[in-house]
Amino acid sequence: MAPRSSPAIGGGGGGRVAVDLYPFLRVYEGGHIERLVRSTAAVAASHDDGTATSAAVRPATRDGVATRDVVVDEDTGASARLFLPGGGGEGRRLPLVLYFHGGAFVTGSAFGRLFHRYAASLAARAGALVVSVEYRLAPEHPLPAAFADGWAALRWAASLADPWVACYADPTRLFLAGESAGATIAHNVAARAAGPDGDDVDIEGVALLQPCFWGARWLPSEEAAAAGWRDDEPPMLAPGRLDALWPYVTGGAAGNDDPRIDPPAEDVSSLPCRRALVAVAEKDVLSERGRRYAAQLRGGGREVTLVESEGEDHCFHLYRPARPSAVELMDRVAQFISPASSCLQAEELHLHGRRRTLCHGNATAAAATRSDSLS
Repeated sequence: MAPRSSPAIGGGGGGRVAVDLYPFLRVYEGGHIERLVRSTAAVAASHDDGTATSAAVRPATRDGVATRDVVVDEDTGASARLFLPGGGGEGRRLPLVLYFHGGAFVTGSAFGRLFHRYAASLAARAGALVVSVEYRLAPEHPLPAAFADGWAALRWAASLADPWVACYADPTRLFLAGESAGATIAHNVAARAAGPDGDDVDIEGVALLQPCFWGARWLPSEEAAAAGWRDDEPPMLAPGRLDALWPYVTGGAAGNDDPRIDPPAEDVSSLPCRRALVAVAEKDVLSERGRRYAAQLRGGGREVTLVESEGEDHCFHLYRPARPSAVELMDRVAQFISPASSCLQAEELHLHGRRRTLCHGNATAAAATRSDSLS
């Protein structure tokens, strides 16, 4: 299944820039769209058929994880890639994780190498069945199209209609996860589940990595970032450019006071989940909003873990997955989703010499990452 939601990248724009969403996209006054982030080549799934799978016969894996593409909404064509780990899940049901990739709502694909690699690693590390959602992208499909696709994926997963989900997933351990724009999608899908449409949906937890929340007014750290921005050390995300993001991806239908990008505390505290993990990066312009979001979740009386990665910028874990701070963040997410299996797999990986890692609770955290538990 080729990436359906990542349109072709244009050449040089020419003319004056009308909307600057660097490093993702620029729009020129003539209407030309230049996508600056090139999605890497699509990775083929290891299984290309939809035949039912007996619970007694686990699919063969490629590098330890079997993958298969599915359509989650026939009306819109929204799809997803499933990641089923081998070995460790035998004889027990696996946590079910709906994962939404980042990309500022305008780029990225569940089938591209970058996000395929991350979802496969998450499935193997957490011992979970991961559903990586291929949602529609702006500006061709303005928001709330991505939110609708996320909701369709949640309803599809909760229906247990798919053979892999029915055979291997534990619907009582359902998680929503994502980074950046994907974390914002996860939040909005969870918020919808708090309403009457989600009466039959049981969400165990949400894992939001460097979530993309914004607002009509800058916070103190954002003002400082804008004032201190040096051309030789630009942040990955700049406050002035973030101001333009939401109006653009909603097709001009909403501003930065929209509760979907600037959720009020009462909406955050009432999310229908029992546990939450929020990860922020020290150099990320969005970090203060992530901390505030974690505090609001805590106000709802649920168990919340805040993970802070020192010296890192937005979405560092995707582009440098072997860095100690990225490994530690993956460990924390895996343990959040499946504590027992993540510790066991960390030990197995260490014994086989594939990589060294620390299992939180059994060793001190890596120096590159500082984490706090909120309860």
